[in-house]
Amino acid sequence: VAKDLRLDLPALGDRGVRVVSKGRTQYFALNGKTGHLVTAERIDRERLCQLVEKCVLRCELIVEGEM
Repeated sequence: VAKDLRLDLPALGDRGVRVVSKGRTQYFALNGKTGHLVTAERIDRERLCQLVEKCVLRCELIVEGEM
């Protein structure tokens, strides 16, 4: 994420960069040491998508301030 946004690691924290998902469970997080998008929770495809062939989890990346 840091590389894609062309930000260095300290700038991620300074700009309040965070990952959010709909619902209570936040499946993704931003690793502050590497700037990588990581899974924050175990993702159980059978429970989340059951009979759906294509399973998609959406999340948003929030960056405070101008880019």
